[in-house]
Amino acid sequence: MLKDENIIDFESALAPWLGKTVKSVDYFLQESLNENNLNLTKEQVIVLKRLHDHDGMNQNELAFITLRNKSSLTRLLSNMEKKGYIIRNQSTVDKRIKHVYLTQSGKDIFLKIRPVLKNVMMTIERGISDQEKKQMINTLKKIQHNLNTKIESI
Repeated sequence: MLKDENIIDFESALAPWLGKTVKSVDYFLQESLNENNLNLTKEQVIVLKRLHDHDGMNQNELAFITLRNKSSLTRLLSNMEKKGYIIRNQSTVDKRIKHVYLTQSGKDIFLKIRPVLKNVMMTIERGISDQEKKQMINTLKKIQHNLNTKIESI
């Protein structure tokens, strides 16, 4: 029997499952942060993690890594600056560039976040073998490559 080409089988397509999973992960992460009295968003956690690994990144680098446009990142950083987690310093070489640094308060809050993130990752990966994890990461990299290639051709 021929399949109708206009019908999309959402149960066997990757995109709906990816979307559902991302929403579930986002929700679980936010709930975990809230339960631990950490008044942060996922995006703020990502910035804290990146700065913890490479303090002093410039705003353009952070925008690229967090997949945000410059104005959206500026708002995010402004909120983090108001909370006292980061400071932004103008580059001495190029006045258009601002470098972002963690404050002591930002370092302290990141230390509080780490066990929460570890618990989130352990919960997500429960019952998944190293082989399955490796395969999933490879599959997700292929999906990202497919999308990046498509986006670059537009």
